[in-house]
Order: sequence, then structure tokens, then C-alpha cells
Amino acid sequence: MGARKRLMAERLKEQRKNKAYAILRDLRMSPRKVRLLADLIRGMEVNEALNVLRFSTKHASIPMEKLLVSAIANWQSKNPDADMTGLYVKEIFVDQSRTLKRIQPAPHGRAHRIRKRSSHVTIVVDTLNKETENKETNKKEDK
Repeated sequence: MGARKRLMAERLKEQRKNKAYAILRDLRMSPRKVRLLADLIRGMEVNEALNVLRFSTKHASIPMEKLLVSAIANWQSKNPDADMTGLYVKEIFVDQSRTLKRIQPAPHGRAHRIRKRSSHVTIVVDTLNKETENKETNKKEDK
């Protein structure tokens, strides 16, 4: 590994230490369907997002709710003495995972291909207070 690549990897590792996140890999659901819920809860306060997921009729809401609870637990383990006021969904994104390709019989001896898509979901939670403090310190440094 080159020096620049190693330094960048170390920098990214340090940034990940300070973030509270949870990743759900290989969710057997189309990314398009999962993104509908991700767009709903992006930027929401955590308790409100949990309520939205709990009462949503979408099939993806069950694993997404579990993932959000996991992200909250990760945040609490990194900040044991802090309270949950101001905790919100900072980032949420859905990436495509592998696609299972299957064959379905069609008329006249032909076959149609069926694509069963999967997705990866990542949720990052943070407090509003920390965000405003960081912005204020950046403004002071710029002056």
C-alpha cells in the first residue's frame, strides 16, 4: 500500500470512530422500494422517524426500524453520558447489492429472465447540538 493511500485509509478510520452508524447488508428487497422509506425519514428526529417506520405499511419498514434502533444503540455506546435530545437521522442511503438472476418459463418454449434485487442500507445518527457547534467553530476559524 502506498503512503498516500495508507494515510487516507487512516483518516477515514478516524472519522468512522466518531460516527454512530449501522449498516444492513443484503436486504432482499429492491433498492427503489427501500429508498421510498429512506427519503421519508432523512433528517428527522429519531423518535419521530421510529414512529413513521412503526406505522408505515411498506414491507421495508420492519428491517429499517431495526436498523435505526441499532444505530441509536451504537450512538449510546459511543456517548454513554449524553442524553438523546436532539438526536436525528443525519445520513441515510441505500445502495444496490447483488442481483439474483432467475429464469421463468414463457410461451413457445422461451424463457424470461427475472432479476431479484437486493440492497445495502446505511444509517448515520448524530445530535443537532454537535452539528451547530462544529459550524460555529468553522466560522470562527475562517475569520
